[in-house]
Amino acid sequence: MHNDAAALSPHLYSLLSGKNLPDKQHEAFMLLTVTEQNWPHTAMISAGEIVAVSRTTLRLGLWENTVTARNIVRTGQAMLVAVSAQTACYVRMSLKRLPDLAEAKHPRTRFEAIVAECREDKAKYADIISGVQIRLKEPEMVMERWKETIEELKA
Repeated sequence: MHNDAAALSPHLYSLLSGKNLPDKQHEAFMLLTVTEQNWPHTAMISAGEIVAVSRTTLRLGLWENTVTARNIVRTGQAMLVAVSAQTACYVRMSLKRLPDLAEAKHPRTRFEAIVAECREDKAKYADIISGVQIRLKEPEMVMERWKETIEELKA
């Protein structure tokens, strides 16, 4: 199932709300940018470093002078990948740097992100458990398909 919109889904908005952080302490998301050499760059971002201020606007606080922060400053773009409610969510964002906070307790490079697209994906043949684990519904059939696909890729 694919569902595309220029706004966060209600469950992703709730996940990124900044509320109930103790319940979200084990949550981490992938933040993808592009390097100066046009290579993908992946970083991790936690529930404590991103907040949805609305369904169309997020705020990110990244460690200062990281590759990810520099990539965002240069390109103004990033993609957030999150798994929520058995759904893989891919959020394309346009970002602009926000002014530094002079009195910040934990200085960060801050960004405001506008959701350009939020694509959701659910697998018909599996339950998405987390960002790296799934449970196959029909293991024999799926494993056979995977085996055949791998062989085709090797050919």
